[in-house]
Amino acid sequence: MFSDPRTHVPRPRPVTRRSLLGALGTSAVLGLTAGRGATPTAHAASTGAARNAPRPNILLVVVDDLGWGEVGAYGQKVLATPSLDRIADEGLRFTQAYATPTCAPTRCSLFTGKHTGHARVKQNSDAAAGLLPQDVTVAEILKGVGYDTGIVGKWGLGPDTGDNPSHPNRQGFDYFFGYINQRHAHDYWPTYLWRNSTRLSYPENDGADVTYAGTLITEEALGYLDRVDAATPFFLDVSYTTPHAPNEIPDEGRYADETWPEGERNHAEQVTWTDTQVGLLLDRLEQRDLAANTLVLVVSDNGPHQEGASYGHVGSRLPHDPEFFDSNGPLRGIKRDVYEGGIRVPMVARIPESLRTEASPAAGSVVSTPLAVWDLLPTFADLAGATTPEGLDGISFAPTILGDPQPTHDHLYWQFPEGGFDEAVRWGQWKAVHDRGPVELYRLNRDLSETTDVASDHPALVHRAERLMADSVA
Repeated sequence: MFSDPRTHVPRPRPVTRRSLLGALGTSAVLGLTAGRGATPTAHAASTGAARNAPRPNILLVVVDDLGWGEVGAYGQKVLATPSLDRIADEGLRFTQAYATPTCAPTRCSLFTGKHTGHARVKQNSDAAAGLLPQDVTVAEILKGVGYDTGIVGKWGLGPDTGDNPSHPNRQGFDYFFGYINQRHAHDYWPTYLWRNSTRLSYPENDGADVTYAGTLITEEALGYLDRVDAATPFFLDVSYTTPHAPNEIPDEGRYADETWPEGERNHAEQVTWTDTQVGLLLDRLEQRDLAANTLVLVVSDNGPHQEGASYGHVGSRLPHDPEFFDSNGPLRGIKRDVYEGGIRVPMVARIPESLRTEASPAAGSVVSTPLAVWDLLPTFADLAGATTPEGLDGISFAPTILGDPQPTHDHLYWQFPEGGFDEAVRWGQWKAVHDRGPVELYRLNRDLSETTDVASDHPALVHRAERLMADSVA
């Protein structure tokens, strides 16, 4: 049994879609150039193509509301995460990876390569409309160069219908299983889910908790890996809804005998259960002889939550306090904050042997370069030798994966209009936060917990931050 983990002091808290898709089959070998506040170019395709490397399979796992401090590789001492720790030990651990403050904006930014100043979905309430036909997703880009594309789990962008412009099948995914709608995605015992445009019923969950959605997500992901043709590269996004509220799990597992509140036991098992599912995916890659050419990347969609409301038809209120397991580590803030605890997330990646060179980073390397989920689109496109659209905010970090010199962001920007208009900008070690008051300024290399506002000491830097914020809004 574990001892009570609550032993710390709480903290303060343009290319068109049509023209692009027509050009996707042609790779260009071009250098990365700086773009609007972030970088890139319209043409990417440099790194993988220049090396004549095989196009890797890409397995992306997105975890819901997993805090920066909830993974063993990031300092967690109570919650067991052996699979994520294994990926970090065998690959890369990113210590300055960023998402957005909530679920739907992160997914939009990830799929379209744009930060929340430019992305279509800036807050969860925008998810009901979702994406439009003119939006270009990473799935479309990879599909255009011959990838088989699939998403299993939480899509969370668009209306809950099988035929709408934001449906995954209309946004580049050959195969989809799971939740279309953002709100529906947190019913862990759903009466229906979607397979492509077909609505599947689970009548046993009508008034009872019988079939757990997370189990279905894993089964579908494993089935996808069983079906893929080894001769065709694939991109599979497995988006788990755990450990998001309402903190429900079929079995409390290794934590069942703990004297913690029920919500905390459930949350703990959600974290470890999710880690176990990642392990099953890794095992299946090995069993199918796919691991040697599959990039595996796991990332959370925002910081830890402090929620307990039931999203389902049966569940109970099982509150979770992120202080209980020190879910955000030394970081200030949680989900819905633009402070580090709301947006800095755990991210680990395993580099396949097919991409390794003498210059590749050693197993267990730590990457401290600041990057964000909107960098995933250009990174995956780069490794696949694909063209990317103009106007992206993301840059490719394929050079980091391959051991080449890595271009960096001029700055990173976040916007969160839910309940107000919060925004933040980071450049170098400086970070400015505009949180319903005067602009605050923090020096992250000396003050990771954002406890000391030094804005009054650096008016010129505050002015620069205000300019960057203004320039980063679409």
